[in-house]
Amino acid sequence: MNSFGYVFRVTTWGESHGKAVGCTIDGCPAGLKIDEEFIRREMERRKPGGEFASKRKEEDVVEILSGVLDGITLGTPISMIIKNVDVDSKPYEALKNIPRPGHADFAYYAKFGIYDWRGGGRASARETVARVAAGAIAKLLLSKYNIRVFGYAKEIAGISFRVENSEKAFEIAEKSAIRCPDPEKEEIAKERIREAMREGDSVGGIVEIVAKNVPPGLGEPVFGKISAYLAFALMSIPSVKGFEIGRGFDVAKLRGSENNDQMMLRDGKISFLTNNAGGILGGITNGEELVMRIAVKPTPSISRKQRSVDLEKMEEVEISVKGRHDPCIVPRIVPVAEAMVALVLVDCMMLQRLIPRSFYDRKGN
Repeated sequence: MNSFGYVFRVTTWGESHGKAVGCTIDGCPAGLKIDEEFIRREMERRKPGGEFASKRKEEDVVEILSGVLDGITLGTPISMIIKNVDVDSKPYEALKNIPRPGHADFAYYAKFGIYDWRGGGRASARETVARVAAGAIAKLLLSKYNIRVFGYAKEIAGISFRVENSEKAFEIAEKSAIRCPDPEKEEIAKERIREAMREGDSVGGIVEIVAKNVPPGLGEPVFGKISAYLAFALMSIPSVKGFEIGRGFDVAKLRGSENNDQMMLRDGKISFLTNNAGGILGGITNGEELVMRIAVKPTPSISRKQRSVDLEKMEEVEISVKGRHDPCIVPRIVPVAEAMVALVLVDCMMLQRLIPRSFYDRKGN
């Protein structure tokens, strides 16, 4: 399944080592001004490079092929392409018939009888570059309603980061090579990553995503919960193995009196004393900020020797994965997670007609 969304529907396409990757957005309202500089900045945030990321040199330049005229959306499908300019499949040739541990190679083989050995194909994190492009359009839509979505690393390699104010944390993290919001712990986390690199290994972590100014009432009862939709969106990202909202799994240790978000009147409006629910009650937004976290596994491509099976010879083998890989995918997964949350919010708002199908009136103004 390569499409996501009900009204604001995104389809991604392309393989990691193919000629390009891209996306098509169907359902974007007409009359939205497209800020290409903003899209460029969002793509920059996910780009490889630097000490703690893959050395694959992709420019990740987005070319808009359709759906936009003179910088304004037409209401027709928006198609975007990002060309792959630094592909090197040679390190993978020796593994053509050998699925890599921790990757989707064997699962794809079990399902289709074939898999793309060139870096994982569709299962590669390279696919997420198209999500960030689509998410940038969604963020532009949300900005018209003063809704912001942002994220940062909450933990890397077992080192937890202190966050007192989410917006300040985001500002600090955006200046960090590992998106760490806690300057006191940053060097410790970096050294953990370097240690894993020296040993031919990798590390994982936790990412926190926050959405501010989300209106109350988004989501549907029972099977249409926005919490379930967000889980679906974020768990679809490669390497994500866990999801929680608000206090998450910590609520298992609390009493009801500790966990309940009590209510009060402030300036004649209902507000909450705490936000343990993370902005969602009964699967519907309550007007508080959305707070969620994802657990990100260690990058499966490591140079340490591991056991696998040669599918052609049907014999056990020992392999070492070569190529250019992130020792920790946490920093680069942050903008991907933001994109998926933005896509969910736009889709839910359009489902409830809070965002019109066109920002023009019938006279085209």
